[in-house]
Amino acid sequence: MTEAALNRLKRMTMRSWRRGMKEMDLILGPFAEAHMAAMSPAALDLYDALLAENDQDLYPWITGAAEPPARFAGLVAEIGTFARSGRRNAP
Repeated sequence: MTEAALNRLKRMTMRSWRRGMKEMDLILGPFAEAHMAAMSPAALDLYDALLAENDQDLYPWITGAAEPPARFAGLVAEIGTFARSGRRNAP
């Protein structure tokens, strides 16, 4: 893996853990640590775009209280399933 790719993963992991809303930190941080290393470049691009979304939008999407945009639906479902499972390790 290139240095640029490693730096990107580090940056995205940091953004997953330091959201500004503790609930999202506790959902996205463990998910990132468990899944990002195995994600395809396209999946990483989508996750990076998801990280740019506002926590006040993300939380209802992940908890199922609101419908996510279609482009994020699969990823949000995966994150929600991971969060509800209580797993903190890679699948």
